[in-house]
Amino acid sequence: MPIQRLNHAVLYVRDVTRSAAFYQDLLGFRTVMEIPGRAVFLQAEGSTNDHDLGLFAIGPDAGDTTAGRTSVGLYHLAWEVDTLAELRRIAQRLSDAGALVGASDHGTTKALYAHDPDGLEFEVSWLVPADLLTEESKGEVAVRPLDLAAEIDRYGADTQGGIGVSVPVAP
Repeated sequence: MPIQRLNHAVLYVRDVTRSAAFYQDLLGFRTVMEIPGRAVFLQAEGSTNDHDLGLFAIGPDAGDTTAGRTSVGLYHLAWEVDTLAELRRIAQRLSDAGALVGASDHGTTKALYAHDPDGLEFEVSWLVPADLLTEESKGEVAVRPLDLAAEIDRYGADTQGGIGVSVPVAP
C-alpha cells in the first residue's frame, strides 16, 4: 500500500506559545489542542487533518539546528497555497515580520522561503496546474528569482494551483 500524503509534522521549538503565535498570525494555522507550555497542535486553515503541525517545547537554552551545515536533518517543510494571490498575501506578511528569506521560481512551482522564530526553515508554494505546464517546464530543474507580479500576470491571481499535480482533477 503506497503512502498517500504527509499527514503532519512535529517540530521541537524553544517556546511553544511564541511559535504557535507565529504560525497562527502569519500562515493562518489554528490551535486544535494545547498542553500549556509544553505542546501545541495546529491545523492549517483548509485542512481536515486532526492536526498538521505539532510544536513541542524544549526550552529557551536549546541550541540552533545544525542540519545541513554540520549534521544531517530536515531541511524544510513545504506548504501549498491555492492561488498566487494567497502567495502574494503571505509573502507580504512574512516580509513585514522579517521572516522571509527567499523567493524562487522552480518552473513548476513558485516558492517562498522563511524562518520561524527558532530559525527553522519552511516553504510556502503555489504549483502550476498540470494543464498549464509546458513540456519544457516539466523536465526543468531550475532555481530562478521569483517575480511574483510577472507570475500573476502570466497565470492570473486567482488561478487554482496544483490541479492535476497535487490536487486531483475533478471527474
